[in-house]
Amino acid sequence: MYEDALCRELTLRQIPFESQKILAINYKGHLIGEGRLDLLIDKVLIIELKAVENLMPIHNAQLLSYLKITGLQLGLLINFNVTSLRNGIKRIILT
Repeated sequence: MYEDALCRELTLRQIPFESQKILAINYKGHLIGEGRLDLLIDKVLIIELKAVENLMPIHNAQLLSYLKITGLQLGLLINFNVTSLRNGIKRIILT
C-alpha cells in the first residue's frame, strides 16, 4: 500500500525508480541467495519501507548490507507506523 503510493508520487514527479529490484547475493563468487530492494531511486538511493513499532538494529543491518552489495552510499529506512512520518525516517550512509 505505502509502496504503491510512493511509486505513484515518484511517477508523477518523473523521478526514475525501480520497485522490488532483485539483487543477487554472492559469496566468494558463488550465488547464495537474493535480496529485494523496496525502491531504488535514480540508481543512487535505496529506500526500505517498514510498518513496525520501532526500527530495530536488524533493519539497519539489512539496509547496510544492500548498500554494500550495490556499492551505493545512501539509503533511507522509512517506518510508516509513527504519528508523524518525519519521526519515521532514518538516513543511513555507508562510509
